[in-house]
Amino acid sequence: MRLSVEEYRHWSNKKVTLVGMSGVGKTYLSSMLRQHNWFHYSGDYRIGARYLDEAILDMIKEQAMQVPFLRDLLRKDWIYIRNNITVDDLGPVLAFVGKLGNPDLGGVALSDFIRRQAQYRDAEIKSMLDVPEFIHKAQTIYGYDHFVNDVGGSLCELDQPGVIELLAEHTLILYIQVTTKAEEQKLIDRAKSDPKPLYYRPEFLREQLAVYLEEQGLPHAEALVPDDFTRWVFPRLFHSRIPRYEAIARDYGYTVTSEEVAAVKNEADFNALIENAIARRT
Repeated sequence: MRLSVEEYRHWSNKKVTLVGMSGVGKTYLSSMLRQHNWFHYSGDYRIGARYLDEAILDMIKEQAMQVPFLRDLLRKDWIYIRNNITVDDLGPVLAFVGKLGNPDLGGVALSDFIRRQAQYRDAEIKSMLDVPEFIHKAQTIYGYDHFVNDVGGSLCELDQPGVIELLAEHTLILYIQVTTKAEEQKLIDRAKSDPKPLYYRPEFLREQLAVYLEEQGLPHAEALVPDDFTRWVFPRLFHSRIPRYEAIARDYGYTVTSEEVAAVKNEADFNALIENAIARRT
């Protein structure tokens, strides 16, 4: 979707997809826009509430069944377990993805980790293919004027033909770029201080895991300390994603910086941000 500044300004039903690494401000902008008659479509919420809901519940039940007291209650249907995911707390999805490493330290064994990664990828693809339907729902059912698609940081890793093209057909794609070393280091430091589960392309995971095991002198993935590997791999993942994001922005969208996003305080600022991005590209 290509627009002039005037076309965007007079677009009565604005539809924007925000892309970029986790932590650059996608959810910050989306949450702010919710207060200004924008429908906030969270890709990860859709994944957890729709496409991984059963898998998340099965994972929890598997753990609960290891406790004799809970096992008896579950088998007699005296209790039930519910996936209580919210747009502002995506914890169940993160718990499902997990961190590769020693299961005794809270990690996930390699074979199970690869299986979960594939399930997450499939769910993310489906959640993005749902965007046109939710644009329609947002307007006709819920009465929202505008729509913002808050995608996961792994969108650029999916390598699924048609996904980016579909988003570009129905929404304006805005890439939030980290342009300074200070901003880059801030994201890396944040990820290292609180390492979270991540999605990795299969080829990337194989390559980086082999390097890490050799560097650390470890025999296999189950010997990893989960947080240590996640901290080590994040900067490499960050830099591997940059050219992928840049290709999406070059072919389909517009680019703003994380510093520009940090200065956005309201809807008027957001619209001005996009108009500036369009003008720069033009």
